[in-house]
Amino acid sequence: MVRVLAVADEEVSAAQSRVRDLQVDMVLAAGDLPWDYLESIVSALGVPGVYVPGNHDPRIGRGTPKSPRGMLSVDDQVREVAGLRIAGLGGCVRYNAGHHQYTQKEYDRRARSLVKIARGTPVDVLLTHAPPLGLGDEPDPPHVGIAALHEVIETLQPSWHLHGHIHPYGMLKPDRHIGSTTIRNVIPWQVLEIEPQSAVVAAGRGA
Repeated sequence: MVRVLAVADEEVSAAQSRVRDLQVDMVLAAGDLPWDYLESIVSALGVPGVYVPGNHDPRIGRGTPKSPRGMLSVDDQVREVAGLRIAGLGGCVRYNAGHHQYTQKEYDRRARSLVKIARGTPVDVLLTHAPPLGLGDEPDPPHVGIAALHEVIETLQPSWHLHGHIHPYGMLKPDRHIGSTTIRNVIPWQVLEIEPQSAVVAAGRGA
């Protein structure tokens, strides 16, 4: 079992003061948090971190870092970190000329590329900034969900799809489900225990 701290969108000062007591194995960041905030959390915990950008994160270009110090970007990538296989897709649906925004057609292409990179092999976590279309999104243009995520979830069958972008403003956002995938809004932070699917398969073979 891998114990994960997932964060997105809203800073919580208490998280920094309590972070050393969380005893997690890794940090997953779903975007729109100051990089120095993320760097301080990863540094305090001394564990690896994984990151996708949100629509308010800085533009990543030639000669600029792709992620906060101590964190690995999984935007448009599939990586294995701390025993978990993680696929990432950052940004949100385009609503203005800001950074890390894409049309639904652009997301279709990115999603197909991500599935190809994964070679059809299931992942443990799908980490995105925005939620799937119709599953925890909002009707206003800045908060419309990503249609292509439905196919990504169906193909890669993650145990968890973790995202931010839709601010709960103090109200609990309920989990949603597609098949065996639990979709969770992690704003401002959540601690989860995730069993790698490889461990589940191995246990089944030993039964």
